[in-house]
Amino acid sequence: MTPAIPGFTHDRVTVADGVALHVAVGGSGSPIVLLHGFPQTHLMWRHVAADLAADHTVICPDLRGYGDSDKPADPDGTAYAKRTMAADVVALARALGHERFALAGHDRGALVAVRAGLDHPDAVTHLAALDVLPTLDMWDVLHGTTAAVGFHLYLMAQPPGLPEQLIGAAPDAFFGHFLDVWTRAPEALPADVRAAYLKASREAVPSIVADYRASAGIDVDHDRADRDSGNRLRMPVTVLQQDWGAALGYDAAALWRAWAPDLRHDTVGCGHFMAEEAPEEVAGALRELLTR
Repeated sequence: MTPAIPGFTHDRVTVADGVALHVAVGGSGSPIVLLHGFPQTHLMWRHVAADLAADHTVICPDLRGYGDSDKPADPDGTAYAKRTMAADVVALARALGHERFALAGHDRGALVAVRAGLDHPDAVTHLAALDVLPTLDMWDVLHGTTAAVGFHLYLMAQPPGLPEQLIGAAPDAFFGHFLDVWTRAPEALPADVRAAYLKASREAVPSIVADYRASAGIDVDHDRADRDSGNRLRMPVTVLQQDWGAALGYDAAALWRAWAPDLRHDTVGCGHFMAEEAPEEVAGALRELLTR
């Protein structure tokens, strides 16, 4: 049986021409949208979503290109721009009856969330980002041999063809590598959940690569334009991260504060998949954010 978030209903919602997102929804109250990361689906939020659903309407989509959501072709490099994916999220929330909502994202979903906050400040009331840096800062801090930790960023930044062929030749080995090395608590990813992530990822190689490729191209252009114009996140922001700054030699809180004046930045002791490794801590941080 495919694992699911207990008590949540599932639907497909059209968010753009020819693009529908698969979404799990549960609870009632003020809305919060939770966006998953790589190489995962909405299922990564299962513990946190069930917790928050006690007093919030919790909306957990599969991002375009992932899971059971549509995976459009990307002929011009814009289909997986974070601006496009952020517009999906705003359209999804509106289709479900919510003009304003809180938004939390992990990994790739956090980049989408940040773009939504920059592009749609009247829709996003609160924003949380889990274990990423803004795109421009991410590229800036990777240098020398320390950049090896982000080898996948460089692989998937290459022009269409070779990355898809290489990853497609051994998708379970590729995606499974990250599920294994990025966690400090393997039991947080039980066999059925891990199998679901691998299946979803092997069926989405071209769109996952396109998502990453955008972050080495059009996403950089959009973020640089915002930085040059002084556009910043106007809502309260919470960032939870592993202590990558200590490992790679940068001040993560300072980098984030340049984008988010109303910032709470905390480091965590768990691995990358914190919503599964430390769900109570993550849910608590989100609840605290919503009081600000």
